[in-house]
Amino acid sequence: MSTLPERPWLTSYAAGVPADVEVPNQSLVDLLDESSRRFGPRPALDFFGATTSYAELQTAVARAAEALRRLGVQAGDRVALVLPNCPQHVVAFYAVLRLGAIVVEHNPLYTPQELQHQLADHGAEVAVVWDKAARVLQQIAADTSVRTVVSVDMTTALPRLKRWLLRVPMPSARRTRTAMTAPAPGTLQWEKLLAAAEPIDPTYPRPSSEDVAVLQYTGGTTGTPKGAILSHRNLLANAIQGRAWVPGLRAGEETIYAILPIFHAYGLTLCLTFAISIGATLVLFPRFDVDQVLAAMKRRPVTFLPAVPPVYQRLAAAAKERGVDLSSARYGISGAMALPPETATLWEEVTGGLLAEGYGMTEASPVAVGNPISTARRIGTVGLPFPSTEARVVDPENPDQDREPGASGELLLRGPQVFSGYWRQPEETAKVLLPDGWLRTGDIVEMDRDGFIRVVDRIKELIITGGFNVYPSEVEDALRRVPGVVDAAAVGLPTAGGEEVVAAVVLAEGADTSESAIREASRQHLAAYKVPRRVVVVDELPRSQIGKVLRRQVRESLLSQPGGGQQNQSS
Repeated sequence: MSTLPERPWLTSYAAGVPADVEVPNQSLVDLLDESSRRFGPRPALDFFGATTSYAELQTAVARAAEALRRLGVQAGDRVALVLPNCPQHVVAFYAVLRLGAIVVEHNPLYTPQELQHQLADHGAEVAVVWDKAARVLQQIAADTSVRTVVSVDMTTALPRLKRWLLRVPMPSARRTRTAMTAPAPGTLQWEKLLAAAEPIDPTYPRPSSEDVAVLQYTGGTTGTPKGAILSHRNLLANAIQGRAWVPGLRAGEETIYAILPIFHAYGLTLCLTFAISIGATLVLFPRFDVDQVLAAMKRRPVTFLPAVPPVYQRLAAAAKERGVDLSSARYGISGAMALPPETATLWEEVTGGLLAEGYGMTEASPVAVGNPISTARRIGTVGLPFPSTEARVVDPENPDQDREPGASGELLLRGPQVFSGYWRQPEETAKVLLPDGWLRTGDIVEMDRDGFIRVVDRIKELIITGGFNVYPSEVEDALRRVPGVVDAAAVGLPTAGGEEVVAAVVLAEGADTSESAIREASRQHLAAYKVPRRVVVVDELPRSQIGKVLRRQVRESLLSQPGGGQQNQSS
């Protein structure tokens, strides 16, 4: 075993950051109640200018909890949420938790096949769904346990004037309305359910700290989607750790932009639970749109922005070009992909604030490592383990053997934010969660003597594009369904803002399938961000002795081509 001093990174913490945090015996529901008591009149949510105070949010949650209870939702039940960022999403999230039930977050842009796998796995009987995604869910409901679909029209949360403008008979209004809502026949309407419900009886049993709060689907280190079990304590701990990491935050005075989707683990913690924990105003964006974000800056300037590198790059460039003031953005935490130094430099030049890179994974709720929110941060590293978090770098073949400082190895993590396992998959859990609580991340890193961690490579061959995880096997399976494609390998190739999905395919003899046709056909089975940006036709794919496609060699081959594999060899 290594003779490293215990937690050497503590000496590199920013001033005011504690070595450990205390996680109270509370649930996330208690957290909302506490913020409601402290910050009742303060806006909790801002949706295109329509605000919901903390007191109003708590009342809406109580009504929604009663409405869901009347639908039969009980403690321990799973409830599927298939929603973009909107006030109804926040209300539904806490309403499910108030009943002691379990939230299962889903991307509303999933294809039927992607959604069906997850619904069948967790067995939810009630789903709260964006009305534009309702038809997708209805297509597969018969093959899942879902018996009740509640549709959400997020335009009902818009300011009154904006709702009226959507009804104006003009092409621009029609396009906006079509993008935000669609009829959902055969579903119950969220707004009507809440209007008919009284607030839930205050004596109705509440969840405990150790109860399961969320199932968050992830491919983990193997690429097969599994539900990570996150307790109230896991998520509460991560919110408290995040709050401790930025001691300059002012409770009840911050404004956080929810550009990251709440259905993603990163957005769930840093935008939702973290914001509620400090009484911040959460400005919700259903999708990232530069114009909408810069417009919000004039209405309610951001003070803390969690995002991914491409967002910082595009916002800073646009603000600089248009003369929009971003100086209110004091802090930013970048994650999900490597932060280019030039992006950090541009953002700090435009805002005058600090931008620091962090690291996490769904199984850690998700944040476990971050750069100090100070000038001591080190660009090119993901930073230091969070308070109350332990980290080790070990031999990937023997996790009992620690590496010396500076040597590469697999990163192990342990702390109150680390999950308890995968939903009903004990064998998969045993692969990543060691008996003494250490989480195997599957990432190869180096840790220097000061505790700063640099990600070197991935054991898993996950592709991260736009901050979203793409599992090569999913892309390959979809490509093999395309007529004329007999084999495929999907890899991530570097771009200015992270990675893009690129596929190498082998065509059947005599097939004359074009790149555009392959990409278009794959859209039937893949969410848009998983569709390969480029397709390269090859004669054969490199394989190991046991027949496994060697994706690393595919990636190296594509990178070696002129333009980094951007040319379609079939052209």
